[in-house]
Amino acid sequence: MQNTSPSSQPSPSSVTNTANTNPSFVLKATAMIIGMFAFLQVYSIQSILPVLMQDFRASEVQVGMAVGATVMAVALMSPFLGMLSDAIGRKSLIVGALLFLAIPTALIAGSNDIHTLTVWRFLQGLSVPGITVVTIAYLGEEFKGSAIAELMAYYVSGSVLGGFLGRFLLGHLHEWMGWRSGYYVMAGVTLVGALWVAKTLPASQNFVPSPKFRTALGTLSRHLTNRYVISATLLGFCVLFSLVGCFTFINLHLVQAPYQLTTGQLANIFAVYLIGVIITPLATKLIQRFGSARTIIVAVLISMLGVLTTLTSPLWLIIVGLSIMSSGVFITQSATIGYIATNVSEGRSLASGLYYMGYYAGGTAGAWACGLAYAYGEWSSTVVLLIAVQILALLIAAFGMIKTPMQRA
Repeated sequence: MQNTSPSSQPSPSSVTNTANTNPSFVLKATAMIIGMFAFLQVYSIQSILPVLMQDFRASEVQVGMAVGATVMAVALMSPFLGMLSDAIGRKSLIVGALLFLAIPTALIAGSNDIHTLTVWRFLQGLSVPGITVVTIAYLGEEFKGSAIAELMAYYVSGSVLGGFLGRFLLGHLHEWMGWRSGYYVMAGVTLVGALWVAKTLPASQNFVPSPKFRTALGTLSRHLTNRYVISATLLGFCVLFSLVGCFTFINLHLVQAPYQLTTGQLANIFAVYLIGVIITPLATKLIQRFGSARTIIVAVLISMLGVLTTLTSPLWLIIVGLSIMSSGVFITQSATIGYIATNVSEGRSLASGLYYMGYYAGGTAGAWACGLAYAYGEWSSTVVLLIAVQILALLIAAFGMIKTPMQRA
């Protein structure tokens, strides 16, 4: 008879140790794919706003609300998805959220008016935290050491790629087949992504459920006084405030003389996002070597330099400034979510949910406050506000974050 005693079986830690410290290429690709599909739909509608205004006879405010509906839903839902995930698990929620995301994406294609479309956009946003929040918790539980920073970098690279591809693909799909058919294609692609993740993402090995709501409330209370969570959440607010404020209102600046760019030319500027796909994985070594706090300080300074560069006149130099600015922002985001995953061991999904609530609240505030700044003094006043927020991020990283000892080269 075959010996099946516990002593003869390898322990879970010995089985998963290599995977936990040295993730495979497929797993890195899956982390990137999850990030990509999490953000593929969030801003995709921006590329067809003029068409929607014409088709639905909608005002600028109405189409703006259609853009913001998804962001608002993400901010509202993130903490609750964190609690739910801490109770029932990780992988099932990630895959389920991806599958659900395909439904309102397809329903947008059948919208009869801007208000119905806005409702479907809101439902899209409800599913996003089930991907973003839970993935951060999953990676923090299942992987060790440098593997966390590495996979987080691939995840953030995927989110950057998704933010670009959403705008790029839907804009071109509209030219080929109309935006309604384009949304059907986007829904189908999302479904394929869900099936890929279901097949390749390993099941949780280290998840410990916290099913009691009272326990979740206690965890929430502790997170609200946790220095790691608070500093990361405030940084998240500053990150998306800067990104949304900059890339929304630079368009208004560039349609004016002497640039007078067309809508297509403005859309092409979002290609600078692709730099983040390359630079974020490279930043992993910086995070591992110097720690999250020091890396963020340098990244914020780089981002501030990029914003100030946009005040120059030549168009090519403005594009360089946007590239520098966005690269600093993406490195900051990668280091911040890695900071949570590494340092928060209790209620990881809830901690991630609080981070994303602050992150998307920052995006909403950036669109509103930078709009007021642009109305007051156009792009120069907007830059002043962006620099002020980045100085706040610098102070948070310098004095609010706990610095880890630097590794020796």
